[in-house]
Amino acid sequence: MSFYKKFKMKLHRAKHDFFSILAQQSDFISKSTALLVQMLDSSDEDDWKRFEREIKSCEVQGDALLTEFHEMLSGRWILKVNKLDLQAVSMAMDDCIDVIKDTAKAIIIYHPERIDQQLKDLAQIARSQSETIAALVRQLTDIKKNLASISTSCERVTELEHTADEAYEDYIGFIFRDVSDVRELIKYKNLSEMLENATDAHKKISDNVRKLLLNYLSE
Repeated sequence: MSFYKKFKMKLHRAKHDFFSILAQQSDFISKSTALLVQMLDSSDEDDWKRFEREIKSCEVQGDALLTEFHEMLSGRWILKVNKLDLQAVSMAMDDCIDVIKDTAKAIIIYHPERIDQQLKDLAQIARSQSETIAALVRQLTDIKKNLASISTSCERVTELEHTADEAYEDYIGFIFRDVSDVRELIKYKNLSEMLENATDAHKKISDNVRKLLLNYLSE
């Protein structure tokens, strides 16, 4: 095999190595949001602790993937996409899973008397976002071919984030009218803020993917 063919094959593998890690990161986010939905569907403290441990495990494995991603990125010098753009997407996914992990921990710490449907709905929105991101990340292996589909998925993540904003605002109004116990009110308010932050964190991932696409097209 000629040197050129070997070099071309090496570049091809290098290109897809990055996206393989991004795909694994997105899978951990999807698993974490699914666990968070289950956690909020339960009122059993033992279940909460079990789900929180599983989410924490996803976060730890996600951290390891980010480290691997940085090590791999430092060793590659020819890419079709900007290194910083790839790094931004990977770091945004790592930040997202951190927010999910912190939310799960807060449920245990606060131990709310009830889990309102509105909180469950916010978690479901985050789950829908994570599923959309997991699908779009796998399309990044061929940006040119999947450009329209990736852009549509990014828009979907943004739309879901706007839905979450409205749901969060409605819930804040609801608890201030409905909850007389100030301590419980603070718990519900803080949990809803953290869940809304989780949807913001998903949007940050899609925003960085948009930037990656823009820079890819401009080169």
